[in-house]
Amino acid sequence: MDRPRRPGARSRSGSGPGPDAGSGPRSDRGLLGLLRALFTFVVLCALIAGAILAGPTIVDELDRYANPVEVEEPPPAGERSPDTLDVNDPGTSTYDGTHTTFSSADVEDFVHLKVNEKRAERGLDPLDWDGTVASVSRAHSADMAEREYFSHENPDNESPFDRFQDVSGYCRGYGENIAMTWADQRVQKPSGDDTVRYRTPEELAEGLVEQWMNSPPHREAILSDTWDRGGVGVYLSGEGQVYATHNFCTEF
Repeated sequence: MDRPRRPGARSRSGSGPGPDAGSGPRSDRGLLGLLRALFTFVVLCALIAGAILAGPTIVDELDRYANPVEVEEPPPAGERSPDTLDVNDPGTSTYDGTHTTFSSADVEDFVHLKVNEKRAERGLDPLDWDGTVASVSRAHSADMAEREYFSHENPDNESPFDRFQDVSGYCRGYGENIAMTWADQRVQKPSGDDTVRYRTPEELAEGLVEQWMNSPPHREAILSDTWDRGGVGVYLSGEGQVYATHNFCTEF
């Protein structure tokens, strides 16, 4: 049977002793204030520790932007104004980076150089630069950027060889590598285990060739002894996005 309770009496539960004479609202508020102060102290310590840990990374990133970089001129790959050009060739495109202006022509020259270096390391003959093949490559890179796709076959169902045949017909064998990345912005390295920022046209070209060399089918195309010529076509968007096409040709 329930017993009547006196006004103001507290119900108790549990097996511990009840509150002593010194407990009450003031004591509870004091304990709550102490806990709040302790929590604030812990949060401040965590924020300070996080700032200390993040400091070197921030400084390191600022140094990368502040320190000057050496910008090399590429050796000219070859003829840029052949008699036969793709009508959709956009010509030279540029992007203003932190340290220098990226020119698609410079990147193309460096890619051609570095591809031939890879071939030389394996005892293969260098590829001759073909201005017409490069023009077809450049038109495809620009088309991928403008129509926002990334494929060997364009939205009109034209293959690399179809696109070349529309311009000329002296290649009996034809191949293509394509790549996409960004200039002067943090991107994942082709190896996938770190990030990298291509600050110059030469660094960008090295990154493009590294992408291809890390992919067996693309590496096979670069190192094939079937080709005797090739052409690189690069397109740089206003935001720094980079589309690159490298076409290979075996002449009749």
